[in-house]
Amino acid sequence: MKLNQAVSRRLTQLLTEKNMTQYQLFIQSGVPKSTIGNVINCSYESVKLRVIHEMCQGLEIGLDCFFASPLFDETNLEP
Repeated sequence: MKLNQAVSRRLTQLLTEKNMTQYQLFIQSGVPKSTIGNVINCSYESVKLRVIHEMCQGLEIGLDCFFASPLFDETNLEP
């Protein structure tokens, strides 16, 4: 899987776990709704770490928690 797909899946998982909508994440994080939608829809080839950090702040988690998922194991990611 590509890194942007892993980020998309992880963000979707976290939104589900926290029972949040994309709109609620926008309100909490300040990341534009269109950007959140583009991340989830894999519209970007890569996602800036700053954007992930801001979304993490809205989710009230750290970057370490975001990336603490088997989705980001090297064996699961394409080079």
